[in-house]
Order: sequence, then C-alpha cells, then structure tokens
Amino acid sequence: MNDKKIIGVDFGATNIRAGIVHGSQLSEIKSKRINSSGSVEEVLRDLFLIADPLMDKEVNAIGIGVPSVVDTGKGIVYDVQNIPSWKEVHLKKIMEERYSVPVLVNNDANCFALGEYYFGKGIGKNNMIGLTIGTGLGAGVIINNHLFSGTNCGAGEFGMVEYLDHYYEYYASGQFFTNVYNTDGVEVFDKAKAGDLQARQWYAEMGTHLGNAIKLIMYTYDPSLIILGGSVRFAYPYFQEKMWQRINTFAFTKSISKLTIELSELENTAILGAAGLYYDHFQ
Repeated sequence: MNDKKIIGVDFGATNIRAGIVHGSQLSEIKSKRINSSGSVEEVLRDLFLIADPLMDKEVNAIGIGVPSVVDTGKGIVYDVQNIPSWKEVHLKKIMEERYSVPVLVNNDANCFALGEYYFGKGIGKNNMIGLTIGTGLGAGVIINNHLFSGTNCGAGEFGMVEYLDHYYEYYASGQFFTNVYNTDGVEVFDKAKAGDLQARQWYAEMGTHLGNAIKLIMYTYDPSLIILGGSVRFAYPYFQEKMWQRINTFAFTKSISKLTIELSELENTAILGAAGLYYDHFQ
C-alpha cells in the first residue's frame, strides 16, 4: 500500500475536496466550492479544476466518494444530493478518459467506513461498521476485511428501514429534533452543552432510537466495532447512556461483551476513504 499514490476526492453537495494519499500521508488538500445548480458539464469543470493540479505520472488511481447511489462496477452516479443536474453521470468513464488511470467511485458513507478501516480506529478489525449520524443515518459495512456495497451500492442503508411510524433515520439522526420537536438540531446541541435539561432529555430520547438501530445492525452484521461519525457524534455524552441501555437488551449477551463503539477522531476521513477504494478493490 505504501508505494501507491492515490488521489482521493470528497465530492460533496457544495464543495469538492481532494488530495494525494501516499501511504499514510495526505498531501495539502485542494478545495473548491461548486456550482450546485450548474449543468453536468459545469460541475465536471469544477471537479477537473481540483483534480488537474494533483495529477502526475506517479498517480496510480483516483477514488471518488459521492453523496448518491452508485453503480460501482460502471462508476455511474445517480441523483447526487443537492445537484439537480446530476441524474445519471458516467463519472468513471469520464475521469478515466481524461486521466488514463483507474477510477473507483462509491458513496460517501462507504468511503467513511474505508477511511476508518485503513487509517483510523478500524485498523486491524476484520468486521466493522462506519455509522454516520448527521442529518441522515448511513453506514459503510466492512466484512472479512473488504467493503460490502451490495448489488446496488445499497448495503448499510439502515436509516431507511421501517421503524415505528416512519423509519430509523427519522428518529435516530439529527432529523429527530426537527421531525419530533420542530427544533433545529444545532440549537438543541448548544442548549445541551449549556446544561439545558430539556435539550439533554431530547438527546436521551434520540439515543434510545439509535440504540434500537444499533441492535438491528448487530442482528444483521454482527460487527466487532462500530465507529460513529457525522456531526451528531459530538453530542455522544448526552445520548450514550440511553443508547447503551437499548443495546444491552440484545438477545445474545456474549455479542454485547465483544462489541466496541468508538467515536471517529480521524481528520479528512472522506478523502482518505475515497483513496481507500483503491486498496479495497486491488489489494
């Protein structure tokens, strides 16, 4: 792995960030705000403006993480979040024709999991889940040392599983505060930090739902490690107790004793994970 130079691209809804990953080192990151309302070609030009300066003859491949559904074999991205023109873009083909190196494309949650697996707290773990908790609830699944994306890049979409009168994401993510209490999640976090008891009670309620979601993950994938990412992880002290109360009702007590839940501390996980697509695919 150490002798490969990979460009990792974090293709967000409003910004593109990229850098060269060489071993465990990440070059200076280049970033550009994109025209989210632009045409397919206009947004591609923004991507090229980031990738062109990074490209040289020593680069072995490009990995790209996108907030969308992906045909990982063909590298086609569908319905990119907040970029209306990107309904179906053959990104792998376009990038390979321009740069003449292998290009791998996957969704951002999977890249988060790979970033942690290769560069963060997932190092050395055979089976782990990278669980992102922000405005949504998504996950990347590592099984037997490889990313499991599923046939349609849909593995790990625990947030969309039906739960109560909606689905897990409705209750077990930052959406909870808007959906249930019509309150902004950032405001709730600030109040919780200031000691507001109601705000902390709301986090406890969310933690109960998140604990149920983690039980679902345990029944389906039986991981040894779950790494929490996303903005909501910073509120962990306010929801961890209720979350673990629900986890501890898991039917198989031995599994609970072997489960570790960690908070992501890795910087630039998305870029590192995008580069990790190469390691996962070729090595």
